[in-house]
Amino acid sequence: MGQSFADVYRLIPETELVAIAEWNDERRPVVGKRFGVTALYKDVHSMLREVVPDLAVIVTPTKFMKDAVIACAKAGVKGVSTDKPMAATLADADAMVDACKKHGTIFSGGNLQRAKWTVQNAAERLQAGEFGKIAGAAVHGFSGEISGGGCQHLCVLRLFANAEVAEVLAWGSPEEAMKSKDDSGLNINGRFRMTSGLEVQVFSENTPYSGVDVWTDDTLVRWDWDAPQIFQGTDSTGARKEIDPKYPDFQWQDVLTASGLDETYDYLVGTIRSFIRAVEARDESLLWISGHDLRQALEIAIASKRSAQLGNVPVKLPLADRSLALYPSRYRWLGGDATGRPQDAKDAAGKKKS
Repeated sequence: MGQSFADVYRLIPETELVAIAEWNDERRPVVGKRFGVTALYKDVHSMLREVVPDLAVIVTPTKFMKDAVIACAKAGVKGVSTDKPMAATLADADAMVDACKKHGTIFSGGNLQRAKWTVQNAAERLQAGEFGKIAGAAVHGFSGEISGGGCQHLCVLRLFANAEVAEVLAWGSPEEAMKSKDDSGLNINGRFRMTSGLEVQVFSENTPYSGVDVWTDDTLVRWDWDAPQIFQGTDSTGARKEIDPKYPDFQWQDVLTASGLDETYDYLVGTIRSFIRAVEARDESLLWISGHDLRQALEIAIASKRSAQLGNVPVKLPLADRSLALYPSRYRWLGGDATGRPQDAKDAAGKKKS
């Protein structure tokens, strides 16, 4: 994933790749050659002793993100971007957000569909009142990796609702997943209450949708892992009618096309462009995804499992116990090298496998 970020950054006129830290000894010279970078390092600390970049993009296994984010903030990096999930323990997420705030470092989140051009446009229109007052919302398919993959749902929900989750009431299954320290295979059903008073129904299963619905009296906005659909009014059978959302053309299509990434990766380009804009303006509010957003997603996921474990007890946010944790899958936590799924040198060179 870090190589996908690099593919975009080298195509943006305002940025230049100046250094790469790659832990794997075999891949390090390969990615250096691929991206034309000679300042190559094994880890972030050895890099920062010689190079302090304006921007640092941290795409490591989750276990190592806290150390890297804080090191970059202390070194004076102007902007730090990290990926999902940012941490397992709330205290670690807090430490990252606090360190960036203390040192004046803009802290951006990773590549989430919250940063899709169309998702941002739909959210702006919802918040501007174009469709009327939001009356309800639902989350579909909140299961499996609720901190790793589920943060996609949670970040879109908070954006569309323009509010935070204030209380969680949840049921969880199966029993073995409820007892586990990680979020693998966990199914969550329940209800979120937002700070705005909005009630959000949460379904673990696809219904048959797998994203987020927000509706007003006559409009439904549905994000289902693509450009949000918009429905207004009903047909003769009483079913909602889908309308043309009239989204503006993607502003940075040239970068997406030149990068060779799939068209659906417009959210990666959007994430990066909003990050650069926020650092240039020294204004974190310009971020389409922030470190705060990733922390909130982790906290909601932890609260959901906690509510279920306690027997469907309402759990209020923010959580008082910051030692609470929810670990992602072993692959997300430790990376491919440590879990038997390493990236080989050929793939790291950008050459597709036959």
